[in-house]
Amino acid sequence: MEQMQAQPTRSRARVQGLKWVLVSVVVAVSATVALSAWAAHPGHDGAMGPWGGPGMMMGGRGVDHMLDGLNATDAQRAQIKQIMQAAGTDLKAQRESSRALHERALQIFTAPTVDAAAAESVRQQMQQQHDQASKRMLQAMLDASNVLTPDQRAKLGVRMKQRADAMRERMQRMDSERPQR
Repeated sequence: MEQMQAQPTRSRARVQGLKWVLVSVVVAVSATVALSAWAAHPGHDGAMGPWGGPGMMMGGRGVDHMLDGLNATDAQRAQIKQIMQAAGTDLKAQRESSRALHERALQIFTAPTVDAAAAESVRQQMQQQHDQASKRMLQAMLDASNVLTPDQRAKLGVRMKQRADAMRERMQRMDSERPQR
């Protein structure tokens, strides 16, 4: 009887563990996609992001770094780089459209009279774009997760949790060091 009760508990724990790993992979790949989009986007002074320019994260060193320590094969690395590069290309095209919406929003809010209906329309369009980007990133993450083994995804999940914890600690430290007004 005790063994029969332990079996569903182990199954639930396994399912919860797999969900956690999938969430971690999603976070890892979305961070890669988001950072690469940011890295490929020129700053105000025309300089590229800290990773040196387009493609550095999307299929470049960022992907290699993400896969380090996972014993990923050359074939896995190539497949995942291709997946990330395709996502980066898709998101770059969307970024151009997003820029136009931001310019439209600026026009609306700097007009002598603000058109609330036009502002709402732009907001809805921006929301749609964010949703499309999120779907594209999710698809890239799912595609990349299919290339990795369950063990590799688990290792990646542990690494991403450690990085998230370290980032949270840094943010808390920065908040505590910030002068109060």
